[in-house]
Amino acid sequence: MKILRFKTILLFFTVFATGISFAQNAEEEIRAMMQERDQQIKELVGPEGTEYTDEQRAELKEIINGVIDFEAMAREALAETFDTISTEQRTEFVELFSTIVSDQSLNKLDIYRAKVSYNTIESDGESARVETLAELENVRTPVNYEMEKKNGNWVIVDMEIDDVSTASSYNRQFQRIINQRGFDTLMESLRKRASRS
Repeated sequence: MKILRFKTILLFFTVFATGISFAQNAEEEIRAMMQERDQQIKELVGPEGTEYTDEQRAELKEIINGVIDFEAMAREALAETFDTISTEQRTEFVELFSTIVSDQSLNKLDIYRAKVSYNTIESDGESARVETLAELENVRTPVNYEMEKKNGNWVIVDMEIDDVSTASSYNRQFQRIINQRGFDTLMESLRKRASRS
């Protein structure tokens, strides 16, 4: 009986220690990925006053947005409405949402020159929360990320800037339009915004 109890305790600690190890590895992996991404962006953004070619802007857009899971963020932004629309509507909604968010990421490239401090990275191996502080011209802005591991890669499923969630912010906008004028009106509005990109 004592041997069985010992083996059970040993198994618990082995699993517990393995879990800690996976979490630590995940945190290190995320930090390395985010720092490499930040460095790539800074190198492309260059000093203040830099003018960009179309190719450079396209490369910046890819690096900035390449780790974002737009489908997950779009689902969160549309909330319960996402489950009530057709597959075709979902596909178009995600595409429009991705286009709009991606294009907005290039509106103010100066922000990518900010010094980024990684305050905390907490992970259970499958999901993670990354809390950072971006400092530019003595202005400090908390920028946090909710992440998930999908197909072996870490992706961002939501971002918080100054404690405001990107998905929640869009959700408030979208639900207001849906409640007042319906989903079709929202889609028409998104098509117009995406076409101006």
